[in-house]
Amino acid sequence: MTNPQYNVWKKLVDDHILDFLPSTDANAHTLKESMEYSLKAGGKRLRPVLLIAAADFCGLDAREALPYACALEFVHTSSLIHDDLPCMDDDDLRRGIPTNHKVYGEAMATLAGDGLLLASFEAMTKDCQLYLDDPEKMRRRIRAMNTIVKGSGVRGMVQGQSCDVEIEGKECSSALLDFIHLNKTAALITASVKAGGYLAGADAKTIADLTAYGEAIGLAFQIADDLLDVYGTEEEMGKRVHKDAELSKATYPAVYGIEASKARLAELTERALAIMAPYYDNAQFFNDLARDLMTRTN
Repeated sequence: MTNPQYNVWKKLVDDHILDFLPSTDANAHTLKESMEYSLKAGGKRLRPVLLIAAADFCGLDAREALPYACALEFVHTSSLIHDDLPCMDDDDLRRGIPTNHKVYGEAMATLAGDGLLLASFEAMTKDCQLYLDDPEKMRRRIRAMNTIVKGSGVRGMVQGQSCDVEIEGKECSSALLDFIHLNKTAALITASVKAGGYLAGADAKTIADLTAYGEAIGLAFQIADDLLDVYGTEEEMGKRVHKDAELSKATYPAVYGIEASKARLAELTERALAIMAPYYDNAQFFNDLARDLMTRTN
């Protein structure tokens, strides 16, 4: 990413991601190893960085947002472990290393994904309990937590994933394609910036702008990912490419074609920049990120 602050916040997440993972009994050491294996595999840490960036943008110290940022990464990593399973996308490479089930087996990978998902709630509720005597800070944290849960669940990511599974091998309309990816991908990205805003006590206008920005870059991120699956490399992606076509997935290149997908990506990037324009230099991080997500496909 071109903005150096991105790497500062990414390092903060990388340095503390295991701090919020619950301890396990020695008898369950394989479960712990399996969860840590996927967490330590790296990745862009886009969602936790976005949460921290939004919290900072709205006036909150990054470390105060860290439990929720790491909880978000638990949710995201859980979804990747489950996506890679043979019953879903059946992938053998993720973030440049063998997928969890290739190392620990399908049963343990399933449990590791479950464990990470539930660990996210433990991290957030543990932090909430520190503010029992401060109702306003408690309200902010509950709103942030609720936003993350909704973005992750049956009104967000899981809803989109279910439609994505059902439409495999079938004709997909442009409206359904947007619905799938506004949920499957954009919902958790949008939840990231909204949750950061809520933690900082942002006003309704700022939350609305962060929401619109999150939806725009969330869809832009998915289109860029779809394009890279067509002409990217395994080294760039950290996973096998051309998999979408093999599975007859509903993707933007499949529905719109390559050039129209690129045009939609540019349009969404411009929309994101326009949303943040009234914040001038204060929104530099968000503007740089929107441009970086688009130029991944160059």
